[in-house]
This record gives sequence, C-alpha cells and structure tokens, in this order.
Amino acid sequence: MISLTDSQKIGMGLTGFGVFFLFFGMILFFDKALLAIGNILFVAGLAFVIGLERTFRFFFQKHKMKATSFFLGGVFVVLIGWPIIGVVLEIYGFFLLFSMWTKWARATPWYNSDFFIPKEGCRSTAGFIKQHNLLWR
Repeated sequence: MISLTDSQKIGMGLTGFGVFFLFFGMILFFDKALLAIGNILFVAGLAFVIGLERTFRFFFQKHKMKATSFFLGGVFVVLIGWPIIGVVLEIYGFFLLFSMWTKWARATPWYNSDFFIPKEGCRSTAGFIKQHNLLWR
C-alpha cells in the first residue's frame, strides 16, 4: 500500500475538487467563476502532491515550454473572463504536457495488445496501426 504524507493527502483533495469544479463549470455552460476556482485548485493540488520544486521542474522544462505556455495561458484567459477560449487553450496545453506519457504508454505491452476488432485484410488493428504509423506522424 502506498503511504501518503498529510500534504499529499491535502493535494489529492485539492486536485479532486479542482477537477470537479472544472467539470461542473463546463457542464454549466462554461461558468467563469467555477472554472477559475477549478484551475486554481487543480494547480495548487498538483503542487501539494508532488511538491513546489518538482511542480516548477515539470512545468518549466525546456522542451515543455510551449505546452506550459498554452496551459497557463489558458488558465490566465479563464481568469480574465473568456472561459471557452481559455478552456480550449488549457486542453491543448494539457495534451502537449502529457504527450511524453502517451509515447511511453505506446511502448508498454498492455497498450499494444489487441483491444480492437480486426479490420479486413489485417490480423489485428494494433498491427495495422503500427504498420501504417497512424498514431503519431
């Protein structure tokens, strides 16, 4: 079992509430206040879970500056009052930030196993996708 410190437990709560407020803010037609609260709670929770230093190292790596600028720029745009544009920027930045994780996940056996129904003329969909390099160009 994984043991968590008290600050990590607080961070998990903050992150969970942040995700809840972000989701609820989108459900309620991009409510500015809920999205702003969700953004602040999510980033604060992340800092509590992994620590301030590791949070800064994660966001401000040289190869992640584009992703960080889109994500934090989206947070800023939501805070100044343009929620739809801000959320679009945040989602794009979030996917860029975690694109390294998806490249790692592609190398794991569970990701490459045959989850899909095979298409015609191909033994497996995973093999077809690999053969034609459809995931990442």
